[in-house]
Amino acid sequence: MKKIHQIEPLGINDELQNYYCQIAQRHGFEVKYWHDRPSTKQKLIQRCKGADCIILSNIPIDKEVLDALPDLKMISVAFTGLDHIDMEECLKREIIVKNAAGYSTTSVAELTIAMVLCLYRSIVNNATKTLNGEGRNGYTGTELSGKTVGIVGMGRIGGETARLFQAFGCTTIAWNRTVKKIEGVRFVSLETLLSNADIVSIHLPLTPETRGLINDKKLSFMKPGTILINTARGPIIDTEALCAALNNNKIAGAALDVFDIEPPLPADYPLLKTKNVILLPHIAYATYEAFEKRAKIVYDNIFTYDLPSPLQ
Repeated sequence: MKKIHQIEPLGINDELQNYYCQIAQRHGFEVKYWHDRPSTKQKLIQRCKGADCIILSNIPIDKEVLDALPDLKMISVAFTGLDHIDMEECLKREIIVKNAAGYSTTSVAELTIAMVLCLYRSIVNNATKTLNGEGRNGYTGTELSGKTVGIVGMGRIGGETARLFQAFGCTTIAWNRTVKKIEGVRFVSLETLLSNADIVSIHLPLTPETRGLINDKKLSFMKPGTILINTARGPIIDTEALCAALNNNKIAGAALDVFDIEPPLPADYPLLKTKNVILLPHIAYATYEAFEKRAKIVYDNIFTYDLPSPLQ
């Protein structure tokens, strides 16, 4: 019998987890799963050993891990990005790698809107003031309606984000490697987008070309009133350049769910001491609905591939 090792929980209840295990057995798979994430690389390797297929989210899989898993035939990634997987080594070893494309489209797009509203209406600061017994102290917010939103990266999530912004009465412009025909979206150069948008929202994968894309030069194109949102990948934005832009009032604010390191952030992390920021601990994808979609996708990805039995 072929073996699936689900290295970490998928955020679904026991009933649904057991359902997928039963379906897997009908497909000729034995499933083993854990209720926590491996805390070290060695524990990760131990959990993966003997598996034909492994399921995991954003845990890094590098050459050292793959060297210890000569029988591995497939990695079903419970995540949209694959930048944490050594794809070159997987290709050499003929290991199939499939991601969970589309599972978090709605959840990420909705959080993007929420982060903009939090900045425009200063929700976090005002909630804190209220809890501390203070009033509004002359506070005046900003409306989302009528603003120009620049979407950087028009994949599924970028497209859904644009649709939601349009529902709020926003004008949407976009930059993408390939121009698409999307109702209500005008495609422009990246410089034009950054120069004209009131809100810039990042929805790109992390690649060698996009790493550090939003640097000090790109930030200098933005208007002083612009806010920057990143729910994609942290390293797309140069952290030091962003801190400088915020502290020097070059842009009005930023809301980030991703960073160049995975939270929890160390006490000396520069963005923790930067003004006009909202920082979240990488939660854009984390909804009950998205996790249920994700579980279905990662198991479907396995069932739709004919993995050779180790007994043959």
